[in-house]
Amino acid sequence: MNFFRNWKKRRKGNRSFWNSSALSFANTLETTLKVMEDGTVYVITGDIPAMWLRDSTAQIRPYLFLGEKDEKIKDLIAGLVKRQFFYICLDPYANAFNEGPTGACWEKDDPDQSPWVWERKFEIDSLCYPVQLAWLLWKNTGCTAQFDENFRKGVWKILDVFQTEQNHEEKSSYVFIRKGSYYSDTLSREGKGALVCPDIGLIWSGFRPSDDACTYGYLIPSNMFAVVVLGYLEEIAEKILRDESLRERAGKMKAQVQNAIEIYGRVKTEEFGTVYAYEVDGYGMVNLMDDANVPSLLSMSYLGYPADRETMENTRKMILSEGNPYYYKGKAASGIGSPHTPSGYIWPIALAMEGLTSNSREEKKRILDTLVSTTGGTGMIHEGFSADNPEKYTREWFSWANAMYGELFLDYLGYRLKV
Repeated sequence: MNFFRNWKKRRKGNRSFWNSSALSFANTLETTLKVMEDGTVYVITGDIPAMWLRDSTAQIRPYLFLGEKDEKIKDLIAGLVKRQFFYICLDPYANAFNEGPTGACWEKDDPDQSPWVWERKFEIDSLCYPVQLAWLLWKNTGCTAQFDENFRKGVWKILDVFQTEQNHEEKSSYVFIRKGSYYSDTLSREGKGALVCPDIGLIWSGFRPSDDACTYGYLIPSNMFAVVVLGYLEEIAEKILRDESLRERAGKMKAQVQNAIEIYGRVKTEEFGTVYAYEVDGYGMVNLMDDANVPSLLSMSYLGYPADRETMENTRKMILSEGNPYYYKGKAASGIGSPHTPSGYIWPIALAMEGLTSNSREEKKRILDTLVSTTGGTGMIHEGFSADNPEKYTREWFSWANAMYGELFLDYLGYRLKV
């Protein structure tokens, strides 16, 4: 890997920086992948023995840089996409899956899930990430092996689910109840979730990419991601699948969702001007915040959403300030956290995203140094850490965070994916 050899030459005096970069980049390949007998690839999220559709994509994304010249890496990524769409065909509402039909799960939820399903929290982004990975693999390596029959079936299922959840209140049968749990781990109204205005163009999501329940069901960053992915589907349908009906349907939905974001997802504030809200209900209620997990408002340019520039810049100012209730400043670091972890804990995923969406190379370097210095002495990136004391952290082994560090590291070196 030439970029590592070149970097090592440039950074002889900073061994800890190099070691953390190498460890983080290699972590997913060395510890989380399993090639199945059918050639598909199963990727656990880390210290939880299950595969998330979202996490597995983010975990493998940095290796796309190697796929153009390394056939084994290319095959591994194609194998992951095939596994993801196998799962989507089984249950497009589930967010995490078992290696086989073992019946293992986080909790026994209501209604009972398939033995293949680890957790059945409906999150828009879980259906977006596999399409994104399939598209990026094609664009960056030329590989088309991932566009198999399960992909064809799966993308139609995705569109069916998105269309249903544009009118969640009247057309969806999806409910999720976790008995005896914290309020953020289940849905209100007997599993239906908070009331939203139907048929306004936005897609309903039960949960955020943190796996926490949405306060208001129209999660704007996830709808932004859906717009981008629907655009990918348009191109895939036209150039690879040769399916005009799929292209038309994806294009029509993309326009609906984007239009609705710009109408319902923008809010005027006194301090920051017009910003994008994190969540809305379509009736006028809005949630002004950002969460570390991706898709986030911070990540809209990274994802490729064609946002109004002024609104995007205003939003960035808001969420990287105390205008965001989950932005924390401490002795060790400052950054965005999540209600998923204790108050005052910053997420390295958000720090990496802050760097990836910055135009300043100095800022990227500062954030890389911060990430290296806040591992709590482990040399690995965690889920979250105390802004005042990095020795206090959550999830010692969290592969997604390591992958995000690796991606920022490569970005700093000038390696960027074709998007």
